Amino acid sequence: MKRILEILQDSSQTTPEQISVMLDIPVNEVKRAIKQAEQEKIILKYKTIINWAKAGRNEALALIEVKVVPQRNVGFDSIADRIYQFPQVYSAYLVSGTYDLALLVKGENMQEIASFVSEKLAPMEQVQSTVTHFLLKRYKEDGEILHPTKNISRLSITP
Repeated sequence: MKRILEILQDSSQTTPEQISVMLDIPVNEVKRAIKQAEQEKIILKYKTIINWAKAGRNEALALIEVKVVPQRNVGFDSIADRIYQFPQVYSAYLVSGTYDLALLVKGENMQEIASFVSEKLAPMEQVQSTVTHFLLKRYKEDGEILHPTKNISRLSITP
């Protein structure tokens, strides 16, 4: 099943028939493995990566570090659960270091993200502090290069 998952992760539009040929296993076995992975929540979602800047839609992204007070008997899970329920939170991670949680937050513009932080996130009782890093340009996402660079050559330095 591992090889099937790797193929689907690389390209979710690969059909069971194509996977069957690639791995030289019966198509029914591939379909059964995919269905089982979906039922067991191993496969959570099929995803398409879109370069929204090229498609003409701008969005603001921010990486927000959050320092929280963990709760007795549940640690960070309870506050993380409350935070990742907000629709603005695209991804949430428990991290090591100075801060406890790292959030990827999406909004229509920087002001919308700033309002989310100041009105919803920062006032939460268990949140001690936040640091917001606005993402200015995306170069690569989920392993895909969004803006391939042309051969950039430096100008020679002349005296």
